[in-house]
Amino acid sequence: MKTAFEIIHEHAEEGANLRRRFLADCASVLDAASRRMAGCLADGGKILVCGNGGSAADAQHMTGELLGRFLMERPSLPAVALTVDTSTLTAVGNDYGYEDVFSRQVSGLGRPGDVLVAFSTSGNSANVIKAVEAARNAGMTVVGLTGRGGGRMADMCDYLLDVPHTHTPLIQEMHEACMHLLCQLIDHYLFENAQALREGRKGV
Repeated sequence: MKTAFEIIHEHAEEGANLRRRFLADCASVLDAASRRMAGCLADGGKILVCGNGGSAADAQHMTGELLGRFLMERPSLPAVALTVDTSTLTAVGNDYGYEDVFSRQVSGLGRPGDVLVAFSTSGNSANVIKAVEAARNAGMTVVGLTGRGGGRMADMCDYLLDVPHTHTPLIQEMHEACMHLLCQLIDHYLFENAQALREGRKGV
């Protein structure tokens, strides 16, 4: 049986190695996704975010950083966590089914050019899959944060940040790192390096 200190050490070592590898490997996707999200906001669009359980907390955390502030003073940025309206969640769950609790909101709130950020540790959460499908039908961009190869979401996202691991806590820790970096890079492209955002969009 492992001791408590061995458990802590192993988690720390595995997490540090994963963080180093993953963030190096996905740097270009993080940059591209943040540019797209910044462009969406610059055009007057909004960011919708969804996920279940711990991923619901990530969704709310992300919109809090955008609506409030991250590291710099700047205007509030339009973002909606699809996990917080209990009346909508329970009404849709009761009338349609839990699989539709996010997709109905995406269909009602999403517009062409908006961005859906979808968290799913497995990439197979049924209600997140339906939200992604609704976003694509609405002409939105989809940023997916997954693990274990991406599951069904792997082929459905415009930008996929898939953590190459099977341990849920470590996957979720990497998702939070990605979420923080996306928020910081959105601020960077909107308020610190807007010229780079404009130049990048000219080539699109």
